[in-house]
Amino acid sequence: MMTENLFGIMFQNRRNLHTILTETPKEKLLQIPEGFNNNVYWNIAHTVATQQLLIYKLSGLQMRIPNELVAKFAKGTVPDGTATEEEMMMVADFLISTAEWLIEDYDTALFQTFNEYTTSARVTLKNVDDAIVFNLLHEGLHLGQISLLLKQLA
Repeated sequence: MMTENLFGIMFQNRRNLHTILTETPKEKLLQIPEGFNNNVYWNIAHTVATQQLLIYKLSGLQMRIPNELVAKFAKGTVPDGTATEEEMMMVADFLISTAEWLIEDYDTALFQTFNEYTTSARVTLKNVDDAIVFNLLHEGLHLGQISLLLKQLA
């Protein structure tokens, strides 16, 4: 069972990402610094897509974001350096709404099954609780990457 504090940490991390996305100039969000293969925007959108894959898809549930967004930002994708204002605002909205939906869906026991999965970090997720905890670690790693990217762009 997830603790309220764990969801609080998730929500604060999402608010931090939302602030970066909405307060950083678009050209900085989309710029890929020399020596890097992605940008700030891709890292932020990737956290939204990955949360849906790890928690909803592995639980055999319909993801709550468009499949096109998942396909564009899933693991193994690379940014093309472009994004519409509409897409960026959609990602900003999903940063918060997907966190809210997860808490709601967890509290109403929506997650009944789970397809065991071993991540590229060699962590085996056996249930939705494992997926939620691992997703928090994953988002923290990307927040660190975003901080590094922002320093390169300063």
